[in-house]
Amino acid sequence: MFLLPLSFSLTVSPSLLSSNTHILLSLTLTQNNQNPIPFLLLFLLSLLLLSLFAFSSITHSVFHGFFGRPVKLPSALLSIAPSFLPLLSASLILYPPLPLLPLLPFLRLPLPLSLLLLPCLLYLRLLWTLAPVVAVLESSWAARPLLRSASLLRGMAPVAASSILFFSSLYALLLCSTSLLATADHHLNRFAFLLRIVLTSALLVLLLLYNAAADTVLYMYCKAVHGELAADIADEFAWQYVSLPFDDAKVPHVVSVVTA
Repeated sequence: MFLLPLSFSLTVSPSLLSSNTHILLSLTLTQNNQNPIPFLLLFLLSLLLLSLFAFSSITHSVFHGFFGRPVKLPSALLSIAPSFLPLLSASLILYPPLPLLPLLPFLRLPLPLSLLLLPCLLYLRLLWTLAPVVAVLESSWAARPLLRSASLLRGMAPVAASSILFFSSLYALLLCSTSLLATADHHLNRFAFLLRIVLTSALLVLLLLYNAAADTVLYMYCKAVHGELAADIADEFAWQYVSLPFDDAKVPHVVSVVTA
């Protein structure tokens, strides 16, 4: 639900930025004496909020589904409020350095400095992969999710890198094909144009959904590798077991209680 506006905006933006549409919008704003910057900032802010809402609800749903809890829409929506501020604080630290990656060729930095910054930014992106998940599930703030993510990914960097490479390739393929098709929009009739927008938006929603779910699964896997998941499972299912003392050397046995 929250991912649909984000995917729709990413799909439509190449068409809006095409030459004919861009000229038309510029003339309209000039005639109405309107400054487009406030509208652009409001649009970007709404996309940021929707993306945070979506990631929080998806992460909680996958986490509850891992322990066999029923996943319901009301509970997923209610999980947004307590995790919003921790996720926002972590995102404000995590995401601002990332736009520097595609901008490095245009910053006119010395070549040695660019060659040094690129692997550093990529390595930080790798170490901070699980920071949003940590912020949501552990309610940690600011830089703590980033440090916790780096700790969890110790020894698991190849798995995280494979996940990033896989989804980044799919994003790039989908968005590049959308940009190429946007240049031919003036040759398409209205039905074909709407069909392209709907199909591309649906595919992008699925990619964003599976990417968020994959990060949550990777978080659980890293906790299991580091021996932290056993305690969570024991706490989760402790109510289903009763410890009874027996007389044979007073060795405690665990009896499972099954309710019909």
